[in-house]
Amino acid sequence: MLDLFTPYSLKGLDLKNRVVMPPMCQYSVTEKDGIANDWHYTHYVSRAIGGTGLIIIEMTDVEPDGRISDYDLGLWSDEHIPALARIVEACHRHGAKVGIQIAHAGRKAEDAAVPVAPSAVPFDEKSKTPRALTTEEVQEMVEKFRKAVRRAVQAGVDTIELHGAHGYLIHQFHSPLTNKRSDEYGKDLTQFGVEVIRAAKSEMPVEMPLIMRISAREYVEGGYGIEESVVFSKVYKAAGVDMFHVSAGGEGPIAAAGRPGTHVAYQVPLAREIKQQLDVPVIAVGRLDEPSLANAVIGNEDADLVAVGRAMLKNPYWTLSAAAELNKETAIPKQYQFGFPKK
Repeated sequence: MLDLFTPYSLKGLDLKNRVVMPPMCQYSVTEKDGIANDWHYTHYVSRAIGGTGLIIIEMTDVEPDGRISDYDLGLWSDEHIPALARIVEACHRHGAKVGIQIAHAGRKAEDAAVPVAPSAVPFDEKSKTPRALTTEEVQEMVEKFRKAVRRAVQAGVDTIELHGAHGYLIHQFHSPLTNKRSDEYGKDLTQFGVEVIRAAKSEMPVEMPLIMRISAREYVEGGYGIEESVVFSKVYKAAGVDMFHVSAGGEGPIAAAGRPGTHVAYQVPLAREIKQQLDVPVIAVGRLDEPSLANAVIGNEDADLVAVGRAMLKNPYWTLSAAAELNKETAIPKQYQFGFPKK
């Protein structure tokens, strides 16, 4: 029987357990330069000490105006590499593997003077109207993703995650709601995502897996559902994605009729469908904070890994606590062993 503490391997990525810390923006860059600081170091390394198998560093952007806010991380310069490398190396010392989410916020770049997007469609009535990228600029954006992935690899990460969810730039290209283009990137809504995937793979070691986060359902009138996301995910898998991190929503105001469930594990059926339809490993995410529930998602083979977000913000040692609650074996730092007495 598989459980939350069964080791997991994908290509050259070997994890000691199935627990993932998903990317969660900290909005904590102090100099607005996109460089990680002591907050980020403490934040991520404490979760490594806390037993997490895979830590995915928060949304890290390929250009300054690609950030949600000026307080987000960036990878548009080699100057960003040393601070990230310091975090990765420390997490490795405590037994965690590290990924990083490479992204561009597109029309949701709140602090950009004029955000860019596939088309000039604002996020909502309170948001700035973005400028549609030219065809040449889209091609240049692919190159920015490629260079950011190269820098992430130089920083020593174990895997790359491309952010194709939550209404950010890759999602904006593959959604009919936000892509109204007439060029090649509008005729084939997956073209931009495919080119970014291929660019990323060109910079990654052969044995390093590529993860892609997707919104498998849009909770907005006229938005796509699981049937459509299965189709575009098959295209992305063929282009080189090794694992999907299955989330939902984020592309626009959520109408009452399409509001997502508030119950625990409401996104697990989406992850299970992607896993079964594509025969591909997946990460499940979304209100999976209870150890017994997270364990059941693995045991029932609904997903290969489980991402625990808000609960890990509350408790850096969630994984150690989960092992104690589930009566599973895991390595506990000797300094903390008195806090986890054996049953």
